[in-house]
Order: sequence, then C-alpha cells, then structure tokens
Amino acid sequence: MEEKIKIFFCEDDENLGMLLREYLQAKGYVTDLYADGEAGFRGFTKVKYDLCVLDVMMPKKDGFTLAQEIRSINPDIPIIFLTAKTMKEDILEGFKIGADDYLTKPFSMEELLLRIEAILRRVKGKKMKDIPFYKLGKFLFDTQKQTLTTDEKTTKLTTKECELLSLLCSHANEILERNYALKTIWVDDNYFNARSMDVYITKLRKLLKDDPGIEIINIHGKGYKLITPTAESQHNEGDIRVI
Repeated sequence: MEEKIKIFFCEDDENLGMLLREYLQAKGYVTDLYADGEAGFRGFTKVKYDLCVLDVMMPKKDGFTLAQEIRSINPDIPIIFLTAKTMKEDILEGFKIGADDYLTKPFSMEELLLRIEAILRRVKGKKMKDIPFYKLGKFLFDTQKQTLTTDEKTTKLTTKECELLSLLCSHANEILERNYALKTIWVDDNYFNARSMDVYITKLRKLLKDDPGIEIINIHGKGYKLITPTAESQHNEGDIRVI
C-alpha cells in the first residue's frame, strides 16, 4: 500500500489552521499543524514531510525565517507560502528563499489543494529522473545496478549502502543532516536506526578509501559531509553527474 503524503502546515490563525488541516486530511493527506515558527521547526525535525505550507506572518519566527531553516535541513522539500501581504517585494522575497508557490489570503481551499497536487506531480516526475550515475574521483557509482566501480574492480552495494551513498552524493560538499538521512532511508530516527546508519557510514568509508581525495567526515551535532575533489563544480556528462 502506498504511504500517505505528509504535509507540514504552520499557521498561527487557529480557525483557519484547523479548517485547512481537516480539509487536507479529508482529502487523504496526513497534515500536522503548528501555531508558530519555533514550534513548527521543532516538529519538522522529528518527522519526514513531503511538502510544507507556511504562513508568512507568525509569532516567534516568521515563515521566511522558518523556510530558510527548513531548507538547511531538506533543500528539496516543496514550500508553499500563505500570506495576507500583497506587496510585490514580499512575494519576490518568498521566491528568492525558494518558494514553489505563493497564495495570498483570502483563497479557497480548493485552490490550495490544486496547487499542492500540481507541485507533488512535478516532484514525483523529477524523482523518476534521478541521476543514474555519479562519477566521484576514481569511482563510477551506478545507482540503479547498485555498484561502485574502479578500473580494478566492481563492488556490489546493499540497498541501504546504495541509498545512503546516493543521498551523500546528492549533497556533495554540503552537510547531510543526520535526522534527514534517517527519515529518508530508515523512516524513523530512533536509536537503533541511528546506530545502523553509523555502521553503514563506516562501510562506505572503507569502500571509498582507495581514493584519498574522497572522504566522508562527521559534522559534530549535525550529520555528515561527502568531500569530493570537484564538489565545488558539479556538472553533468550525459546521464553521469561528475562530483
């Protein structure tokens, strides 16, 4: 059975928030509602969400600030801003931060639903076109066959090793947040899954040790970073992403 889409919803207007949450849940979306930016950020770090709906004007932490913090954890998650503001500058600010869409209050619930569905279709299409190969240093990483190849040998990866290395490659030379990795691959960030991920990180380090220019380093209190020789200038060569 297909897992339900999880929506992160942050809105300080209690009546509007409850109304929209009930509507989205009735449409089949698991929707968690938070009343301010600080509570929202704490909640976001505990669950793997598929899409964010953020009010701009909120107490404690506004939607723009919250969006920037969310993007630091998950740079790819879609974000829709809700706002009473109609100033062009505010709308542009939202898109500069990385908004996928922007709705000005008042709006209909049906319009919000249609925009959510359009974004999710686009994201699903993008995922189906994920990079099949990564060239990192002397290694060719085939994400579909789950192999890591050099001139001398080919190593078959387990599914978890492949998923974790793919995630590290997609964040090459950037911090891969520990909780994000756990929720993306293991779904739950409990103690046992965290220990399991540590084991897989150790395995990947051993597999990559033949190239001294490739390194997976710990970022204390945050996660991991895959260091590659050309991570600063990623580029594609056909279906191969050189990192």
